[in-house]
Amino acid sequence: MTAHTTIPHPNPSATAPTGKTACVVGSGFGGLALAIRLQSGGIATTLVEARDKPGGRAYFWERDGFTFDAGPTVITDPDCLKELWALSGHDLAEDVELMPVTPFYRLNWPDGTNFDYSNDEEQLFREIAQLNPADVAGYQRFLEYSAAVYEEGYVKLGHVPFLDFKSMLKAAPALAKQQAWRSVYSMVSSFVESEKLREALSFHTLLVGGNPMKTSSIYALIHKLEKDGGVWWAKGGTNQLVAGMVRHFERLGGTMRMGDPVTQIHTVGKRATEVETHSGWRQRFDAVASNADIMHSYKDLLAGSKRGADYAKSLAKKSFSPSLFVVHFGLKGSWPGIPHHMILFGPRYKELLEDIYDHGVLPADFSVYLHHPTVTDPSMAPEGMSTFYALVPVAHMGKLSVDWEEMGPVLEKRILDEVERRLIPDLHDRIVTKFHYAPRDFAMDLNAHLGSAFSLEPLLTQSAWFRGHNRDDVIDNFYLVGAGTHPGAGIPGVVGSAKATAGLMLEDLAV
Repeated sequence: MTAHTTIPHPNPSATAPTGKTACVVGSGFGGLALAIRLQSGGIATTLVEARDKPGGRAYFWERDGFTFDAGPTVITDPDCLKELWALSGHDLAEDVELMPVTPFYRLNWPDGTNFDYSNDEEQLFREIAQLNPADVAGYQRFLEYSAAVYEEGYVKLGHVPFLDFKSMLKAAPALAKQQAWRSVYSMVSSFVESEKLREALSFHTLLVGGNPMKTSSIYALIHKLEKDGGVWWAKGGTNQLVAGMVRHFERLGGTMRMGDPVTQIHTVGKRATEVETHSGWRQRFDAVASNADIMHSYKDLLAGSKRGADYAKSLAKKSFSPSLFVVHFGLKGSWPGIPHHMILFGPRYKELLEDIYDHGVLPADFSVYLHHPTVTDPSMAPEGMSTFYALVPVAHMGKLSVDWEEMGPVLEKRILDEVERRLIPDLHDRIVTKFHYAPRDFAMDLNAHLGSAFSLEPLLTQSAWFRGHNRDDVIDNFYLVGAGTHPGAGIPGVVGSAKATAGLMLEDLAV
Protein backbone atom coordinates (compact mmCIF):
# COMPACT_ATOMS: atom_id res chain seq x y z
CA MET A 1 0.00 0.00 0.00
CA THR A 2 1.47 3.30 -1.05
CA ALA A 3 0.92 6.41 1.00
CA HIS A 4 -0.29 9.42 -0.88
CA THR A 5 -1.12 12.96 0.13
CA THR A 6 -3.59 15.22 -1.61
CA ILE A 7 -2.59 18.78 -2.45
CA PRO A 8 -4.81 21.22 -0.54
CA HIS A 9 -7.02 23.51 -2.60
CA PRO A 10 -7.12 27.25 -1.97
CA ASN A 11 -9.55 28.06 0.80
CA PRO A 12 -11.94 30.84 -0.21
CA SER A 13 -14.62 30.44 2.44
CA ALA A 14 -13.33 29.20 5.80
CA THR A 15 -12.09 31.35 8.67
CA ALA A 16 -8.74 33.01 8.02
CA PRO A 17 -5.82 30.71 8.88
CA THR A 18 -4.73 30.95 12.52
CA GLY A 19 -1.24 29.59 11.96
CA LYS A 20 -2.15 26.59 14.18
CA THR A 21 -2.00 22.99 13.00
CA ALA A 22 -3.88 19.81 13.91
CA CYS A 23 -3.75 16.18 12.93
CA VAL A 24 -6.78 13.89 12.92
CA VAL A 25 -5.96 10.17 12.92
CA GLY A 26 -8.61 8.14 11.07
CA SER A 27 -11.17 9.23 8.48
CA GLY A 28 -14.38 7.68 9.76
CA PHE A 29 -17.42 9.96 9.96
CA GLY A 30 -16.23 11.36 13.30
CA GLY A 31 -12.72 12.10 12.01
CA LEU A 32 -14.00 13.70 8.80
CA ALA A 33 -16.56 15.83 10.65
CA LEU A 34 -13.89 16.99 13.11
CA ALA A 35 -11.38 17.76 10.32
CA ILE A 36 -14.03 19.83 8.47
CA ARG A 37 -14.86 21.78 11.65
CA LEU A 38 -11.18 22.48 12.42
CA GLN A 39 -10.35 23.48 8.85
CA SER A 40 -13.46 25.71 8.76
CA GLY A 41 -12.16 27.32 11.95
CA GLY A 42 -8.84 28.26 10.36
CA ILE A 43 -6.74 25.38 11.74
CA ALA A 44 -4.48 23.81 9.07
CA THR A 45 -5.63 20.20 9.42
CA THR A 46 -4.09 16.97 8.14
CA LEU A 47 -6.21 13.83 8.15
CA VAL A 48 -4.19 10.59 8.20
CA GLU A 49 -5.88 7.34 7.14
CA ALA A 50 -4.37 3.84 7.32
CA ARG A 51 -6.47 2.28 4.55
CA ASP A 52 -6.59 2.90 0.82
CA LYS A 53 -10.02 4.59 1.07
CA PRO A 54 -11.51 6.98 3.60
CA GLY A 55 -14.60 6.19 5.68
CA GLY A 56 -13.51 3.87 8.50
CA ARG A 57 -16.51 1.63 9.07
CA ALA A 58 -18.13 3.30 6.05
CA TYR A 59 -15.67 1.62 3.66
CA PHE A 60 -16.95 0.13 0.39
CA TRP A 61 -16.15 -2.49 -2.23
CA GLU A 62 -16.89 -2.66 -5.94
CA ARG A 63 -17.25 -6.20 -7.28
CA ASP A 64 -18.66 -7.42 -10.60
CA GLY A 65 -20.40 -4.08 -11.16
CA PHE A 66 -22.05 -4.08 -7.72
CA THR A 67 -21.28 -1.47 -5.02
CA PHE A 68 -21.25 -2.81 -1.45
CA ASP A 69 -21.21 -0.38 1.47
CA ALA A 70 -19.45 -1.86 4.48
CA GLY A 71 -21.00 0.08 7.26
CA PRO A 72 -23.77 2.40 8.33
CA THR A 73 -26.73 2.45 5.95
CA VAL A 74 -29.20 4.50 8.00
CA ILE A 75 -28.68 8.28 7.80
CA THR A 76 -30.71 10.22 10.39
CA ASP A 77 -30.63 13.87 11.48
CA PRO A 78 -29.37 15.22 8.12
CA ASP A 79 -29.16 18.66 9.76
CA CYS A 80 -26.07 17.58 11.74
CA LEU A 81 -24.38 16.90 8.37
CA LYS A 82 -25.67 20.06 6.67
CA GLU A 83 -24.11 22.08 9.49
CA LEU A 84 -20.63 20.90 8.42
CA TRP A 85 -21.06 22.63 5.07
CA ALA A 86 -22.94 25.66 6.44
CA LEU A 87 -19.93 26.55 8.68
CA SER A 88 -18.20 27.91 5.58
CA GLY A 89 -21.26 29.09 3.66
CA HIS A 90 -21.59 25.92 1.58
CA ASP A 91 -24.42 23.47 1.04
CA LEU A 92 -24.34 19.69 1.54
CA ALA A 93 -26.28 19.35 -1.75
CA GLU A 94 -23.18 20.57 -3.64
CA ASP A 95 -21.51 17.26 -2.85
CA VAL A 96 -24.14 14.73 -1.74
CA GLU A 97 -27.64 13.86 -2.90
CA LEU A 98 -29.78 12.60 -0.02
CA MET A 99 -32.79 10.44 -0.93
CA PRO A 100 -35.67 9.78 1.48
CA VAL A 101 -36.25 6.16 2.52
CA THR A 102 -39.78 4.98 3.26
CA PRO A 103 -40.81 2.93 5.10
CA PHE A 104 -37.88 3.47 7.44
CA TYR A 105 -37.89 -0.28 8.20
CA ARG A 106 -40.15 -3.24 7.53
CA LEU A 107 -40.12 -5.61 10.48
CA ASN A 108 -40.99 -9.23 9.80
CA TRP A 109 -41.58 -12.05 12.29
CA PRO A 110 -41.39 -15.83 11.72
CA ASP A 111 -45.22 -16.11 11.77
CA GLY A 112 -45.34 -13.90 8.64
CA THR A 113 -46.44 -10.68 10.36
CA ASN A 114 -45.08 -7.52 8.69
CA PHE A 115 -44.90 -4.09 10.34
CA ASP A 116 -43.89 -1.00 8.33
CA TYR A 117 -42.31 1.67 10.52
CA SER A 118 -42.33 5.25 9.19
CA ASN A 119 -43.19 8.78 10.30
CA ASP A 120 -46.50 8.76 8.43
CA GLU A 121 -48.58 8.94 11.61
CA GLU A 122 -51.93 7.70 10.23
CA GLN A 123 -50.28 4.77 8.46
CA LEU A 124 -48.25 3.95 11.58
CA PHE A 125 -51.35 4.00 13.81
CA ARG A 126 -53.00 1.53 11.42
CA GLU A 127 -49.93 -0.74 11.59
CA ILE A 128 -49.96 -0.59 15.42
CA ALA A 129 -53.73 -1.25 15.57
CA GLN A 130 -53.22 -4.43 13.55
CA LEU A 131 -50.84 -5.69 16.26
CA ASN A 132 -52.93 -4.42 19.19
CA PRO A 133 -55.56 -1.62 18.97
CA ALA A 134 -55.02 -0.66 22.63
CA ASP A 135 -51.35 0.16 21.90
CA VAL A 136 -52.10 3.17 19.65
CA ALA A 137 -52.64 5.37 22.71
CA GLY A 138 -49.63 3.79 24.45
CA TYR A 139 -47.44 4.51 21.42
CA GLN A 140 -48.51 8.17 21.50
CA ARG A 141 -47.44 8.37 25.16
CA PHE A 142 -44.15 6.67 24.22
CA LEU A 143 -43.57 9.34 21.57
CA GLU A 144 -44.03 12.07 24.21
CA TYR A 145 -41.43 10.29 26.33
CA SER A 146 -39.11 9.97 23.32
CA ALA A 147 -39.45 13.74 22.66
CA ALA A 148 -38.52 14.49 26.30
CA VAL A 149 -35.38 12.31 26.28
CA TYR A 150 -34.44 13.67 22.84
CA GLU A 151 -34.50 17.19 24.32
CA GLU A 152 -32.39 16.21 27.37
CA GLY A 153 -30.09 13.60 25.85
CA TYR A 154 -29.52 14.85 22.30
CA VAL A 155 -30.34 18.56 22.02
CA LYS A 156 -28.88 19.60 25.40
CA LEU A 157 -26.15 17.02 26.00
CA GLY A 158 -25.36 15.37 22.63
CA HIS A 159 -22.68 17.91 21.65
CA VAL A 160 -21.43 18.88 25.11
CA PRO A 161 -18.17 17.36 26.35
CA PHE A 162 -18.23 15.74 29.81
CA LEU A 163 -14.73 16.45 31.09
CA ASP A 164 -15.33 16.11 34.82
CA PHE A 165 -17.72 14.35 37.18
CA LYS A 166 -19.34 17.67 38.11
CA SER A 167 -20.73 18.02 34.57
CA MET A 168 -22.26 14.55 34.95
CA LEU A 169 -23.86 15.46 38.29
CA LYS A 170 -25.32 18.60 36.72
CA ALA A 171 -27.05 16.52 34.05
CA ALA A 172 -28.16 13.81 36.50
CA PRO A 173 -31.48 15.29 37.80
CA ALA A 174 -32.91 15.71 34.29
CA LEU A 175 -31.79 12.19 33.32
CA ALA A 176 -33.17 10.78 36.59
CA LYS A 177 -36.52 12.45 35.88
CA GLN A 178 -36.63 10.51 32.59
CA GLN A 179 -35.77 7.26 34.45
CA ALA A 180 -32.51 6.89 32.55
CA TRP A 181 -31.55 3.92 34.73
CA ARG A 182 -34.29 1.83 33.07
CA SER A 183 -33.59 -0.04 29.84
CA VAL A 184 -35.14 0.93 26.52
CA TYR A 185 -37.07 -2.36 26.45
CA SER A 186 -38.38 -1.86 30.00
CA MET A 187 -39.48 1.69 29.22
CA VAL A 188 -41.15 0.70 25.94
CA SER A 189 -42.93 -2.14 27.78
CA SER A 190 -44.44 0.36 30.22
CA PHE A 191 -46.24 2.01 27.27
CA VAL A 192 -47.25 -0.88 24.97
CA GLU A 193 -48.50 -4.45 25.56
CA SER A 194 -47.80 -6.21 22.25
CA GLU A 195 -44.52 -8.13 22.40
CA LYS A 196 -44.02 -7.53 18.68
CA LEU A 197 -44.44 -3.78 19.18
CA ARG A 198 -42.03 -3.89 22.15
CA GLU A 199 -39.45 -5.43 19.82
CA ALA A 200 -40.28 -2.90 17.06
CA LEU A 201 -39.72 0.04 19.41
CA SER A 202 -36.59 -1.24 21.15
CA PHE A 203 -34.39 -2.83 18.45
CA HIS A 204 -32.85 0.55 17.46
CA THR A 205 -30.20 0.36 20.18
CA LEU A 206 -28.69 -2.60 18.30
CA LEU A 207 -27.81 -0.17 15.49
CA VAL A 208 -25.39 1.54 17.91
CA GLY A 209 -24.16 -1.64 19.62
CA GLY A 210 -26.50 -1.60 22.62
CA ASN A 211 -28.58 -4.41 24.11
CA PRO A 212 -32.22 -3.16 24.27
CA MET A 213 -32.54 -5.02 27.60
CA LYS A 214 -29.66 -3.05 29.17
CA THR A 215 -29.15 0.17 27.20
CA SER A 216 -30.41 3.31 28.96
CA SER A 217 -33.92 4.42 28.04
CA ILE A 218 -32.33 7.73 26.98
CA TYR A 219 -31.71 5.95 23.66
CA ALA A 220 -35.46 6.05 23.03
CA LEU A 221 -34.57 9.50 21.62
CA ILE A 222 -33.76 7.73 18.33
CA HIS A 223 -37.51 7.57 17.60
CA LYS A 224 -37.89 11.33 17.89
CA LEU A 225 -34.76 11.78 15.76
CA GLU A 226 -36.25 9.60 13.00
CA LYS A 227 -39.77 11.02 13.30
CA ASP A 228 -38.62 14.63 12.89
CA GLY A 229 -35.68 14.21 10.52
CA GLY A 230 -36.66 11.09 8.57
CA VAL A 231 -34.37 8.30 7.35
CA TRP A 232 -32.17 9.02 4.34
CA TRP A 233 -29.87 7.39 1.83
CA ALA A 234 -26.92 9.01 0.04
CA LYS A 235 -27.21 8.43 -3.72
CA GLY A 236 -24.43 6.06 -4.78
CA GLY A 237 -24.11 4.67 -1.25
CA THR A 238 -22.95 5.80 2.18
CA ASN A 239 -19.50 5.89 0.58
CA GLN A 240 -20.70 8.90 -1.43
CA LEU A 241 -21.43 10.79 1.77
CA VAL A 242 -17.83 10.02 2.79
CA ALA A 243 -16.56 11.15 -0.64
CA GLY A 244 -18.56 14.37 -0.34
CA MET A 245 -17.09 15.09 3.09
CA VAL A 246 -13.56 14.52 1.74
CA ARG A 247 -14.27 16.81 -1.22
CA HIS A 248 -15.53 19.53 1.10
CA PHE A 249 -12.57 19.16 3.51
CA GLU A 250 -10.11 19.49 0.62
CA ARG A 251 -12.05 22.43 -0.82
CA LEU A 252 -11.44 24.22 2.49
CA GLY A 253 -7.70 23.58 2.18
CA GLY A 254 -7.44 20.42 4.29
CA THR A 255 -4.80 17.76 3.60
CA MET A 256 -5.62 14.03 3.28
CA ARG A 257 -2.88 11.46 3.79
CA MET A 258 -4.12 8.02 2.66
CA GLY A 259 -2.78 4.48 2.88
CA ASP A 260 -0.28 5.27 5.63
CA PRO A 261 -1.13 3.92 9.11
CA VAL A 262 -0.09 6.01 12.12
CA THR A 263 2.40 4.00 14.17
CA GLN A 264 3.02 6.42 17.01
CA ILE A 265 1.81 9.66 18.53
CA HIS A 266 4.92 11.07 20.18
CA THR A 267 4.61 12.89 23.48
CA VAL A 268 6.88 15.06 25.62
CA GLY A 269 5.66 15.48 29.18
CA LYS A 270 1.94 16.20 29.03
CA ARG A 271 1.83 17.13 25.36
CA ALA A 272 1.43 15.27 22.08
CA THR A 273 4.16 16.60 19.82
CA GLU A 274 4.47 14.62 16.59
CA VAL A 275 2.62 12.02 14.55
CA GLU A 276 4.62 9.26 12.88
CA THR A 277 3.40 6.83 10.21
CA HIS A 278 4.38 3.48 8.77
CA SER A 279 6.07 5.11 5.75
CA GLY A 280 8.41 7.09 8.03
CA TRP A 281 6.55 10.39 7.57
CA ARG A 282 6.72 12.36 10.80
CA GLN A 283 5.27 15.78 11.51
CA ARG A 284 4.83 18.16 14.43
CA PHE A 285 1.33 19.47 15.28
CA ASP A 286 -0.18 21.84 17.82
CA ALA A 287 -2.98 19.35 18.56
CA VAL A 288 -3.74 15.70 17.75
CA ALA A 289 -7.13 13.97 17.72
CA SER A 290 -7.79 10.28 17.25
CA ASN A 291 -10.77 8.80 15.43
CA ALA A 292 -9.07 5.40 15.61
CA ASP A 293 -10.42 2.67 17.90
CA ILE A 294 -10.11 3.94 21.48
CA MET A 295 -8.08 0.95 22.74
CA HIS A 296 -5.78 1.12 19.69
CA SER A 297 -5.33 4.87 20.28
CA TYR A 298 -4.06 4.40 23.83
CA LYS A 299 -2.50 0.92 23.81
CA ASP A 300 -0.65 1.22 20.47
CA LEU A 301 -0.48 4.80 19.23
CA LEU A 302 0.38 6.21 22.67
CA ALA A 303 2.45 3.18 23.67
CA GLY A 304 5.45 5.43 24.25
CA SER A 305 3.71 7.32 27.07
CA LYS A 306 2.74 6.28 30.60
CA ARG A 307 -0.75 7.66 29.98
CA GLY A 308 -1.25 5.31 27.01
CA ALA A 309 -0.40 2.22 29.06
CA ASP A 310 -2.41 3.35 32.12
CA TYR A 311 -5.60 4.17 30.27
CA ALA A 312 -5.37 1.05 28.06
CA LYS A 313 -5.37 -1.00 31.29
CA SER A 314 -8.47 0.81 32.49
CA LEU A 315 -10.21 0.37 29.12
CA ALA A 316 -9.51 -3.37 29.12
CA LYS A 317 -11.85 -3.70 32.14
CA LYS A 318 -14.75 -2.05 30.32
CA SER A 319 -17.54 -3.74 28.41
CA PHE A 320 -17.26 -3.56 24.62
CA SER A 321 -20.13 -3.84 22.12
CA PRO A 322 -20.63 -7.02 20.14
CA SER A 323 -19.27 -7.54 16.67
CA LEU A 324 -21.16 -8.19 13.45
CA PHE A 325 -21.19 -10.82 10.76
CA VAL A 326 -22.20 -9.34 7.40
CA VAL A 327 -22.94 -11.20 4.16
CA HIS A 328 -22.75 -9.02 1.04
CA PHE A 329 -24.40 -10.47 -2.06
CA GLY A 330 -25.40 -9.37 -5.55
CA LEU A 331 -28.37 -11.05 -7.22
CA LYS A 332 -29.88 -11.36 -10.69
CA GLY A 333 -33.31 -9.72 -10.79
CA SER A 334 -34.98 -6.91 -8.86
CA TRP A 335 -37.26 -6.96 -5.83
CA PRO A 336 -39.54 -3.90 -5.71
CA GLY A 337 -41.50 -5.63 -2.92
CA ILE A 338 -38.51 -5.79 -0.54
CA PRO A 339 -37.99 -2.37 1.08
CA HIS A 340 -34.62 -0.69 1.66
CA HIS A 341 -34.31 -1.79 5.32
CA MET A 342 -35.81 -4.94 6.82
CA ILE A 343 -35.46 -6.67 10.16
CA LEU A 344 -36.19 -10.39 10.00
CA PHE A 345 -36.78 -11.21 13.67
CA GLY A 346 -35.90 -14.71 14.79
CA PRO A 347 -38.03 -16.88 17.10
CA ARG A 348 -36.33 -15.47 20.23
CA TYR A 349 -35.60 -11.87 21.28
CA LYS A 350 -34.51 -11.53 24.91
CA GLU A 351 -32.83 -14.97 24.95
CA LEU A 352 -31.01 -14.29 21.68
CA LEU A 353 -29.68 -11.01 23.10
CA GLU A 354 -28.47 -12.88 26.20
CA ASP A 355 -26.61 -15.36 23.99
CA ILE A 356 -24.84 -12.51 22.16
CA TYR A 357 -24.18 -10.08 25.03
CA ASP A 358 -23.87 -12.35 28.08
CA HIS A 359 -23.16 -15.96 27.16
CA GLY A 360 -20.89 -15.39 24.17
CA VAL A 361 -22.29 -18.31 22.18
CA LEU A 362 -23.09 -18.51 18.49
CA PRO A 363 -26.81 -19.40 18.52
CA ALA A 364 -28.50 -21.58 15.92
CA ASP A 365 -31.16 -18.88 15.35
CA PHE A 366 -30.66 -15.17 14.64
CA SER A 367 -32.35 -11.93 13.73
CA VAL A 368 -31.22 -10.50 10.39
CA TYR A 369 -30.92 -6.85 9.38
CA LEU A 370 -31.38 -6.87 5.60
CA HIS A 371 -30.16 -3.93 3.54
CA HIS A 372 -31.49 -3.61 -0.03
CA PRO A 373 -30.24 -0.29 -1.43
CA THR A 374 -31.11 -0.92 -5.08
CA VAL A 375 -34.84 -0.51 -4.34
CA THR A 376 -34.07 3.18 -3.62
CA ASP A 377 -30.99 3.59 -5.80
CA PRO A 378 -30.60 1.20 -8.78
CA SER A 379 -27.09 2.64 -9.44
CA MET A 380 -25.75 0.29 -6.73
CA ALA A 381 -25.95 -2.71 -9.09
CA PRO A 382 -25.75 -3.49 -12.83
CA GLU A 383 -29.03 -3.09 -14.70
CA GLY A 384 -31.64 -5.70 -13.76
CA MET A 385 -29.67 -6.79 -10.70
CA SER A 386 -29.77 -6.04 -6.96
CA THR A 387 -27.33 -5.34 -4.15
CA PHE A 388 -28.02 -6.67 -0.64
CA TYR A 389 -26.35 -7.22 2.68
CA ALA A 390 -27.58 -9.37 5.53
CA LEU A 391 -26.16 -8.55 8.94
CA VAL A 392 -26.38 -10.42 12.23
CA PRO A 393 -24.92 -9.29 15.58
CA VAL A 394 -22.47 -11.80 17.07
CA ALA A 395 -20.50 -11.73 20.32
CA HIS A 396 -17.09 -10.04 20.13
CA MET A 397 -13.91 -12.08 20.05
CA GLY A 398 -13.34 -11.69 23.80
CA LYS A 399 -16.51 -13.68 24.47
CA LEU A 400 -16.83 -15.89 21.41
CA SER A 401 -13.72 -17.78 20.45
CA VAL A 402 -14.38 -19.37 17.08
CA ASP A 403 -12.20 -19.79 14.02
CA TRP A 404 -13.92 -17.42 11.59
CA GLU A 405 -11.97 -18.92 8.67
CA GLU A 406 -13.84 -22.14 9.36
CA MET A 407 -17.12 -20.74 10.75
CA GLY A 408 -17.55 -17.87 8.25
CA PRO A 409 -18.72 -19.94 5.26
CA VAL A 410 -21.04 -22.00 7.52
CA LEU A 411 -22.74 -18.93 9.04
CA GLU A 412 -22.88 -17.24 5.63
CA LYS A 413 -24.83 -20.18 4.20
CA ARG A 414 -27.19 -20.31 7.19
CA ILE A 415 -27.99 -16.59 6.82
CA LEU A 416 -28.55 -16.84 3.06
CA ASP A 417 -30.73 -19.95 3.62
CA GLU A 418 -32.88 -17.94 6.06
CA VAL A 419 -33.31 -15.01 3.61
CA GLU A 420 -34.15 -17.56 0.88
CA ARG A 421 -36.72 -19.31 3.10
CA ARG A 422 -38.43 -16.09 4.18
CA LEU A 423 -38.11 -13.73 1.21
CA ILE A 424 -36.38 -14.85 -2.02
CA PRO A 425 -37.22 -18.51 -2.83
CA ASP A 426 -34.49 -19.09 -5.45
CA LEU A 427 -31.84 -16.84 -3.86
CA HIS A 428 -28.91 -19.28 -4.18
CA ASP A 429 -29.51 -19.72 -7.91
CA ARG A 430 -29.54 -15.96 -8.45
CA ILE A 431 -26.25 -15.11 -6.71
CA VAL A 432 -23.76 -13.34 -9.01
CA THR A 433 -21.21 -12.45 -6.32
CA LYS A 434 -20.95 -12.78 -2.54
CA PHE A 435 -18.51 -12.40 0.35
CA HIS A 436 -18.71 -11.99 4.11
CA TYR A 437 -17.15 -9.75 6.75
CA ALA A 438 -16.51 -11.24 10.20
CA PRO A 439 -15.31 -10.04 13.66
CA ARG A 440 -11.74 -10.92 12.71
CA ASP A 441 -11.99 -8.46 9.79
CA PHE A 442 -13.12 -5.67 12.14
CA ALA A 443 -10.07 -6.43 14.29
CA MET A 444 -7.61 -6.58 11.39
CA ASP A 445 -8.90 -3.81 9.09
CA LEU A 446 -10.04 -1.33 11.72
CA ASN A 447 -7.85 -2.21 14.73
CA ALA A 448 -11.16 -2.71 16.55
CA HIS A 449 -10.57 -4.03 20.07
CA LEU A 450 -11.90 -7.62 20.26
CA GLY A 451 -13.43 -7.07 16.80
CA SER A 452 -16.13 -4.89 18.39
CA ALA A 453 -18.22 -3.13 15.75
CA PHE A 454 -19.29 -0.17 17.91
CA SER A 455 -16.51 0.38 20.50
CA LEU A 456 -17.61 0.67 24.17
CA GLU A 457 -21.04 -0.75 24.94
CA PRO A 458 -23.56 2.11 25.43
CA LEU A 459 -24.43 1.34 29.06
CA LEU A 460 -25.41 4.15 31.43
CA THR A 461 -22.22 3.39 33.39
CA GLN A 462 -20.20 3.88 30.17
CA SER A 463 -21.92 7.03 28.92
CA ALA A 464 -21.06 10.75 29.05
CA TRP A 465 -18.28 11.24 31.66
CA PHE A 466 -17.91 7.44 31.99
CA ARG A 467 -16.93 7.16 28.30
CA GLY A 468 -13.58 8.18 26.76
CA HIS A 469 -13.26 11.95 27.22
CA ASN A 470 -13.33 14.28 24.21
CA ARG A 471 -10.09 15.79 25.57
CA ASP A 472 -7.65 13.53 27.38
CA ASP A 473 -7.31 14.06 31.14
CA VAL A 474 -3.51 13.94 31.11
CA ILE A 475 -2.18 14.80 27.65
CA ASP A 476 -3.36 18.41 27.28
CA ASN A 477 -3.55 18.55 23.48
CA PHE A 478 -4.74 15.00 22.72
CA TYR A 479 -8.41 14.54 21.86
CA LEU A 480 -10.84 11.77 20.95
CA VAL A 481 -13.61 11.70 18.37
CA GLY A 482 -15.89 8.86 17.27
CA ALA A 483 -17.75 5.96 18.86
CA GLY A 484 -15.45 5.53 21.89
CA THR A 485 -16.10 9.04 23.21
CA HIS A 486 -19.26 10.97 24.11
CA PRO A 487 -22.00 10.63 22.89
CA GLY A 488 -21.26 7.27 21.15
CA ALA A 489 -21.78 5.30 17.93
CA GLY A 490 -24.02 5.91 14.92
CA ILE A 491 -23.68 8.71 12.35
CA PRO A 492 -25.42 11.42 14.45
CA GLY A 493 -23.46 10.21 17.51
CA VAL A 494 -19.98 10.46 16.01
CA VAL A 495 -20.81 13.69 14.14
CA GLY A 496 -22.01 15.03 17.53
CA SER A 497 -18.73 13.92 19.13
CA ALA A 498 -16.90 15.93 16.45
CA LYS A 499 -18.88 19.04 17.41
CA ALA A 500 -18.03 18.59 21.10
CA THR A 501 -14.34 17.88 20.38
CA ALA A 502 -13.95 20.67 17.82
CA GLY A 503 -15.35 23.16 20.34
CA LEU A 504 -12.62 22.20 22.83
CA MET A 505 -9.84 22.18 20.24
CA LEU A 506 -10.73 25.55 18.72
CA GLU A 507 -10.92 27.07 22.19
CA ASP A 508 -7.59 25.53 23.27
CA LEU A 509 -5.83 26.47 20.04
CA ALA A 510 -7.05 30.08 20.26
CA VAL A 511 -4.99 30.57 23.44
